[in-house]
Amino acid sequence: MANWNDPQPSGWSPAGFGAAAGLAGRGAAYDAGLRRYMLSIYNYMASGVLLSGIVALLFATSGMAEAVFGTPLRWLVALTPLAFVMIMSFGVNRLSTTTMQGMFWAFSVAMGLSLSSIFFRYTGASIAATFFATAGAFAGLSLYGYTTKRSLSGFGTFLLMGLVGILIASLLNLFLQSEPLAWGISFLGVLIFAGLTAYDTQKLKLMYDQVAGTDFMGKMIVLGALELYLDFINMFMFLLRFMGERR
Repeated sequence: MANWNDPQPSGWSPAGFGAAAGLAGRGAAYDAGLRRYMLSIYNYMASGVLLSGIVALLFATSGMAEAVFGTPLRWLVALTPLAFVMIMSFGVNRLSTTTMQGMFWAFSVAMGLSLSSIFFRYTGASIAATFFATAGAFAGLSLYGYTTKRSLSGFGTFLLMGLVGILIASLLNLFLQSEPLAWGISFLGVLIFAGLTAYDTQKLKLMYDQVAGTDFMGKMIVLGALELYLDFINMFMFLLRFMGERR
């Protein structure tokens, strides 16, 4: 960092001073903007997870969840979050920033309703322990994705193929009801969403160059929060199979 109290070096000129100061100022402004951008994504993501958790707990303890999950309405509760994800992902260019923000909070509430069923299958203590374990793992993986100099772009195709494989295997297991296959899916699910956490963090960081100073940045913050939210929740759900204590 420059020390402006140092004696002026030989060959110094006002033009040289202005160029150096401009580069330093640009670097500082860029770093500050990047931090604000990433912090906004994390704040949205964490607030969404917190909102979902509160809704899930209240819905489960109120008795309404038990009544809903015993009827065909359970499919509406389960599929509504997916509808929000599809609309936000494919309609990002048409939706306004305010609409995207509203849909993110609505999605978080819908996910809370859907997640409430875990309170009927697992003890509260094991859910809490799994949540904090997931939070710790997520923080470490996201920090790695943010700070590493190594490009993780090469893992994108591999992780996407693994995700598609998990979806196909999960649908297949709805009919097979194979316990070993379910454990295998959960194990791979933890690994894949751990990888996606680091990959998506780096991708969002690199996206800052493209969206900084544009009207699209507000939308990208919400969409980035949605991506990291899904990484966190899916890693939590797969990890819960290993750490959750059945009721």
